[in-house]
Amino acid sequence: MTTVTLPTVPPPPESPGGARWLPRPGRYAVAPGRSLVELTGWYGPLPLRRRRVTLTGASLTVPDTDVSGALPSAPSQRPVFRFELGSMGPRSALTASRATLVSQDVEPFDDGRRLRLLADLELHGVLFPALLWLRVVERADDRLLVVGTARLPYRLLRRATGFRLGRFHPATRLRLLVAAEFA
Repeated sequence: MTTVTLPTVPPPPESPGGARWLPRPGRYAVAPGRSLVELTGWYGPLPLRRRRVTLTGASLTVPDTDVSGALPSAPSQRPVFRFELGSMGPRSALTASRATLVSQDVEPFDDGRRLRLLADLELHGVLFPALLWLRVVERADDRLLVVGTARLPYRLLRRATGFRLGRFHPATRLRLLVAAEFA
């Protein structure tokens, strides 16, 4: 029996002052045409209505945690994801004109391959809590490509914010699908 020693590839150096599951500290935006947002209304196991949503702006802010004297748990020292959702179009039965999803609580899972974002969905001036799970498709020092979903209870969202999927479209939950490349 022969033993073969294969060369090992050293792991990439960690980002200075940041976690290795995030790009370098800075502010990253999503270029036009490099994102996808879709809203699906579900009634039990059946998808009833699916509609593309315009992403008017998205940003990721990664703070520099090398600042001396700053606590990592301070709100200004946490990464912030922000998604600004535009109107659904003139013929849409969805009545929300603008919505903003902002997350300041980001927690990595599976060595940074998945991210859990505890976010607030601002709709009609009301903040509604949302849990957004993101899968990191690709990560570089200056880029982050993510795909994720948030499931929202439709009845609670409608009562809290006045959001309606449509008069003749019953739903039990909504799924918000987000794909974005922060560069």
